[in-house]
Amino acid sequence: MKKRVFGTTKAGKQVTEYTLKNAAGTEVSLIDLGATVVSVRLAGADGAVRDVVLGYDNPADYEEHTCYLGAVIGRNANRIAGARICLDGTEYALEQNDNGNNLHSGAHGFHAAVWEAEREDAQSITFSYLSRDGEQDFPGNMTVQVTYTLTDENELVIAYRAQSDQTTVANLTNHSYFNLDGHDSGTIERQQLEIFASRYTPVIDGEAIPTGELADVSGTPMDFRERKEIGAEIEADFEQLWYVGGYDHNYALDGADGTLRLAARAMAADSGICMDVYTDCVGIQLYAGNFITDMQGKGGARYGKRCGFCLETQYFPNAVNDANFKKPLLHPGETYRSVTKYCFYVR
Repeated sequence: MKKRVFGTTKAGKQVTEYTLKNAAGTEVSLIDLGATVVSVRLAGADGAVRDVVLGYDNPADYEEHTCYLGAVIGRNANRIAGARICLDGTEYALEQNDNGNNLHSGAHGFHAAVWEAEREDAQSITFSYLSRDGEQDFPGNMTVQVTYTLTDENELVIAYRAQSDQTTVANLTNHSYFNLDGHDSGTIERQQLEIFASRYTPVIDGEAIPTGELADVSGTPMDFRERKEIGAEIEADFEQLWYVGGYDHNYALDGADGTLRLAARAMAADSGICMDVYTDCVGIQLYAGNFITDMQGKGGARYGKRCGFCLETQYFPNAVNDANFKKPLLHPGETYRSVTKYCFYVR
């Protein structure tokens, strides 16, 4: 494994970059700030090596921007309505950082922490973090481990594990933005996507909080059961797309039963790079980068609207408060476990 100093945080903590490499020559670089995926570099159909995730060159940019590029999100991914939860009869007020709601656990979520690196080898690394009682306003001392493994089959496997001494919320995801033609290649609207979900969770206008229903995708632009370009219907005259400026919706995965199942497939026609997503989660959030503002990324690349897409595996948004959804609760004596696998190949 290659290691190098990536820089320092505003608080003066050193940030280290770790690079995994497999027998195929694919490389994945990660930093301990946010246990973040900085780059995924692999060869396309033409043999040229491309970096297929958006990222930055230094810790300052990761701290300054709010797109959560490549970071682990926790304790709770996505939104909590009204920034309030009730656990074991006690109500907790959370940070309001998104139209009066809580998004991705607020400014002090796992994305902002410097994690401890442990159990390193050439193709795997585990990051650990202790989230103390009251951090992000959630109860309980929560220990978390995230293990990244790059297999020789070009699979990036992300395994999450957590325990808490009080009942708390546990809903972790990775927030990588993918552009399978290369992070610096422009928009992702021509890249093709398939999602194995017949239903999705519609949202409330202006808040992106689910209404609580599971809506059929049939006959709507939300239907990705047959592969199509991400941009094919993103500007369609459909109110759910108006509400969030395009795709930023949770899909209820067909047949989700807690085992690792194929959830989505993506493909870039220009590079020929494809990605299959497997998860044991009940949902996956498609975010098409609608609100990426003009910014400078790695190597001087310019990022903007729809330059990357996210496939965030998760419990449904606001599940902790919605009686219709499976709740992301972790009780004392229990262990939270979840696995997501991003499989890259060329066609």
